[in-house]
Amino acid sequence: MNGPLSFRFFAHSWISDWNHGNAHFLRGLTSELVKLGHEVRCYEERDGWSIQNLASEGENAVDDAKATFRQAFPNLNVRFYSTGQGLREFLETELAGADVVVIHEWNSLEVVNAILELKHKFWFRVLFHDTHHRAYTNPKEILRLPLNEFDGALAFGDAIRRIYIDGFGVKRTWTFHEAADTAHFFPIDSSKDTDVVWIGNWGDEERTRELEEFLIAPAAVLSDAKFAVHGVRYPKDALERLAKSNIEFRGYLPNLHAPKMYARSKISLHVPRRFYANGLSGVPTIRVFEALASGSPLACAPWNDAEGLFRPGQDYICVPDSAAMISELRHLLRDDRARQQIAASGLETIRARHTCAHRAQQLLEICHQLES
Repeated sequence: MNGPLSFRFFAHSWISDWNHGNAHFLRGLTSELVKLGHEVRCYEERDGWSIQNLASEGENAVDDAKATFRQAFPNLNVRFYSTGQGLREFLETELAGADVVVIHEWNSLEVVNAILELKHKFWFRVLFHDTHHRAYTNPKEILRLPLNEFDGALAFGDAIRRIYIDGFGVKRTWTFHEAADTAHFFPIDSSKDTDVVWIGNWGDEERTRELEEFLIAPAAVLSDAKFAVHGVRYPKDALERLAKSNIEFRGYLPNLHAPKMYARSKISLHVPRRFYANGLSGVPTIRVFEALASGSPLACAPWNDAEGLFRPGQDYICVPDSAAMISELRHLLRDDRARQQIAASGLETIRARHTCAHRAQQLLEICHQLES
């Protein structure tokens, strides 16, 4: 594959990031590929789950998201399709001339199979992109896919990559971490009106205990500090627990607004789902990259940087339990210089190793390896 490549990316949504953190990285990655001179087309199904839920955030939520997306990513060509009758004809038109098709794991089996059926007609390469824990927690879901028909898999952590090789028998698999879209995530000068912020979703009881220990309990003790939470899918009892600890719940935050929120806060928290703290050690989620890229001092619940992506203790602070989190937050809220040092260190590492531009170059190298 010499010269500019023609990419086709299929993701759940490009427009909506409502409970869809994968959009963060994919937008930045594809935008960087366009900047490098490659042809990129992005696809999403009409009226998908994420955009339907986004509509519940307010009368203008979807229109606002579309306008914000177009302003932030004017170079991305997003095309919409419907499943069922007409899908095959649409794909035949769109995939003719493609070199590489990347299918994110949050796509329907119907779409995956339809793309793979066209692979040998048009002779493009197909990569499966996994940025979720299901390969570890629910492998049957992944094994429903015809993995042997892909040319390889991109796994967002080495622990996931090993599952694809040892558990699923996919021979060509690469560790392909997410990264910060530094065209949109960078330090912003702002006055501070929040002491500690956590941006994240409550989810499916996958970190309830962790949130209690590393967010709710510290907020109750540090009652003079102003804690705030942004996210979705918070049940009534969760909202009651936040309120009881004087944590302000601010609801859904469009991801492109997150840098301003980080700028308004003295400290940000990272509370990973428990899978990423045990069996999937070494897999940071997108919020780690984004918080550090925004120059936010980051305090983390237990997480083992098994792949050496960062410098623990320099780029971020990691604590073993609630008491240690309380102690570290109390110290950092009092020590402006310590916060500045951590923020500068984390930002340095992001810019040196973990931007979407870095990952775009890595993907191009992977595409060239597909020819060998």
